[in-house]
Amino acid sequence: MTSSSTWFILSFAAVISMGGCQRSSPQRPKLRWYVFDEPSGAFERAAKRCSESSEDRYTIEVAPLPADADQQREQLVRRLAAGDSSIDIIGMDVIWTAELAEAGWILPWPEDLASKAREGRLSSIVDTASYEDELWAVPFTTNAQLLWYRADRVKEPPATWEQMIRMAEDLGDRGTIQAQGERYEGLTVFFISLLASAGGSVLGPDGDTVSLDEEPTRQALSIMQRLAKSPATDPSLATTREDQARLAFETGESTFMINYTFVWPSAKSNAPEVASHMRWARWPSVLEGKPSRVTVGGINLGVGAHTRHPGLAREAALCLASEHNQRLAATMGGLPPSTATLYDDPAVRETFPFADLLRETLRDAVHRPKTPLYVDVSLAISHTLHPMRDVEPAEDTERLRDAVQRALRSEGLL
Repeated sequence: MTSSSTWFILSFAAVISMGGCQRSSPQRPKLRWYVFDEPSGAFERAAKRCSESSEDRYTIEVAPLPADADQQREQLVRRLAAGDSSIDIIGMDVIWTAELAEAGWILPWPEDLASKAREGRLSSIVDTASYEDELWAVPFTTNAQLLWYRADRVKEPPATWEQMIRMAEDLGDRGTIQAQGERYEGLTVFFISLLASAGGSVLGPDGDTVSLDEEPTRQALSIMQRLAKSPATDPSLATTREDQARLAFETGESTFMINYTFVWPSAKSNAPEVASHMRWARWPSVLEGKPSRVTVGGINLGVGAHTRHPGLAREAALCLASEHNQRLAATMGGLPPSTATLYDDPAVRETFPFADLLRETLRDAVHRPKTPLYVDVSLAISHTLHPMRDVEPAEDTERLRDAVQRALRSEGLL
């Protein structure tokens, strides 16, 4: 073979090789979605569906976090503070928005995408994803507490807390009330719901000053004291969380329970006899004739500040929080949707026969204090008011103000 022939063959091979390189597509970016380990598989299916519909622009990988919200937050805060670029999408508890935004650990949403993220969502839920006039996440799932009761023992649900306690006391041993009284976030949620229902708030509109007006604060604390000292209250109130309340109600020995919607499918599966008599009503009022206002929960999807793919991460978050995937989370995982019209969806209504009541409750729901120091504020509340049996409304109104004021002066996010 001549040298010229060899040169031609090598040159031709090089052209073919270059052409092959030009035709090959780069590897799709992998977006990691850090979110609690949802057991039904709904989140995994949503991630797979969004990956497949992205036209090869990204793949979503679910990175499961612990079930406990405090442990979720601690893991994420440490990694975000270290500048971890592998955190693309964050399944954020609704109370984290101000903290993560203020620290610069999540990215704000530009107005065009923020409009898409807000579209059709209940305003109380959008509020949980907002801080200082900017949107920091797209609302995904939500939740709020209802009153659950035994229709075979009570003809009509009580309208107020005082009515419920008296009705339970009149029923004797069968009238037990289940609620959350352990020293943790659930106790803070209980107090804030009572306070909001009485017309009060923990912080002022600026989020930097203590409110806790005397009259609504005393009314909330009086109900906590009345409940804790009533013979109708479960003796284990001081150590009860949501799951303990659920399990106790499923024994059939309680008539009333304050809890989230997960108790309905649980009772149908674990205690069908109890479920056959189980009904639901709005959380009891503090003021007669004035509807209750309870705290809103749920998961919003934020974008990590150190992600290498902010545009794709926002696009993927919008897909994950789409109506289709909200419906999936509702029907598979029992997680209520953030989009108002989905409460009219037949599949959602089959899962939540109390859909209208839940939507009504969510429309009036309140957010927990919007402050980067929320964790400190929550600890101040739960430590001051535990155990509820020892609450003294007059004295603890002042103690609570002092404790929250100290929390607002604390330093550090951990």
